[in-house]
Amino acid sequence: MSDMDVNAPCLGCALVRGSTRPVGGVLARSAGLVLHGVASPSPLPGWVVLTSVRHARALYDLDDEAARELGPFAARVMRAQREVLGAEHAYAFAIGDVLRHFHLHLVPRYRDTPQRLWGRGAFEGTPGDMRPEAELEAAARALAAALAE
Repeated sequence: MSDMDVNAPCLGCALVRGSTRPVGGVLARSAGLVLHGVASPSPLPGWVVLTSVRHARALYDLDDEAARELGPFAARVMRAQREVLGAEHAYAFAIGDVLRHFHLHLVPRYRDTPQRLWGRGAFEGTPGDMRPEAELEAAARALAAALAE
C-alpha cells in the first residue's frame, strides 16, 4: 500500500467532482452515485467502483436516494460485466478501511482468472498481474457503452 493519504483531500470527492481521472474515467452516473474505473492498477479488466456523490463514510451513512439506487445500479453493472466483458462471476466489496468515502468495488472474475485472485484475493495482485492500461481503458469503455443503452 502507498503512503499517500487518500482522505486528505478525499479521493472519493475528487473522483466524483472529476478533478481526478481513474483509468476509464466516469462511466455512468445517477443522482446519488458515480460509476468510475478503479483508481489504481488492476489485475482484472472491468474492475469498476460505485462511489457516493455525497461524502458518506459507509453504506449506513448514504442518503435515502443513493441507498435506493445502489442495488439496482450495482446489479446492472455486474450483469454488463458478465454479458459484455464475458466475466463468469462478479463480486461486490464495500470495505472502507482505507478510503473513508463510500465506494463499492464491482470486480469481475473471468474463466482464466487465477484462483489466488478470486474474491478478496483480487486486491492482492502483484505487479506481474496488472493489466496494461489500454486493456483496462477498453473494458471500461465497453461497460460505459453498454450502460448507456
